[in-house]
Amino acid sequence: MRPLAVGVIGIGALGRHHTRILSALPGARLVGIHDRRSEVGEAVAAEFGSRHFSGPEPLLAECEAVVLAVPTVDHAGLGTEILCRGLHLMVEKPIAGSLEEADALLAARGDRVLAVGHVEFFNPAVQALLDLGQPPRFVESQRLGVFSPRSLDVDVVLDLMIHDLQILHALDPSEVTEVRATGIAVLSERVDIANARVALASGAVANLTASRVSAERARKLRLFLPSAYYSLDYTQQEIKGYRLVAGEAGRHIEAADLAVEKAEPLRRELEAFVAACRGEAGGRYVDGAAARRALATALAVDRAMGTPVLESRGS
Repeated sequence: MRPLAVGVIGIGALGRHHTRILSALPGARLVGIHDRRSEVGEAVAAEFGSRHFSGPEPLLAECEAVVLAVPTVDHAGLGTEILCRGLHLMVEKPIAGSLEEADALLAARGDRVLAVGHVEFFNPAVQALLDLGQPPRFVESQRLGVFSPRSLDVDVVLDLMIHDLQILHALDPSEVTEVRATGIAVLSERVDIANARVALASGAVANLTASRVSAERARKLRLFLPSAYYSLDYTQQEIKGYRLVAGEAGRHIEAADLAVEKAEPLRRELEAFVAACRGEAGGRYVDGAAARRALATALAVDRAMGTPVLESRGS
């Protein structure tokens, strides 16, 4: 089977990594890239042996699939145009700035692949937890980072917490019944640190904290099951576990760490996208419907904080 012709639009921090991986990914052929900042696009194209196109149109004309890594406010406009041309699309998270824009992307999808870049879903440690097939009773997540000027077009909920909301729904697909949240702006015009309590119809409860103004990075996910506990470190790709065991001498707790084969999550994400576009069986990816659900919960967190939703603009 011939390689899938793929292009990348938007060469910021993530777009550069998409370009790096796609330039050498089996099953894919990087046609080229485009960025509004021609000097940036040309430099990255030269670095990875690709071409920089002066505009989206000539690039799209040569592609079968596109990775869209532009600001969130441009996702719906450019994304629907790409899908309506019959091309497969992977758009970075969040899928869009509003549910209406997300629905426009879903409506334009047709029989094309619409994947969304929830890269933490592809963390091997997350996949190991999902493979357990056991919905948690309580979930606690901490996603703390130092301040960076990137992604300030959205608040910390749509920037960081949405990763953990998507994973929460993957672990437990039951409906959200209650959302409580608080958050404040610190160094930007949008909320920079937030905490949310999300209750699900299954009875599970999640306590999620996200910050982009912390002194150090911390990315943890803790799951409490009826007779087991798992602590996941996203950065180290490790899972420490403990379980309750009944023995002749009574009940006791023993270690139950999960084995994790480390890998680069973004590479796994792109492998899954390319495989889906090529019609190959196998890897799971975050589709448009799953990403819309994560966005809906993230917007519910924003409403609970009294935060206005992201305003969209033309592409």
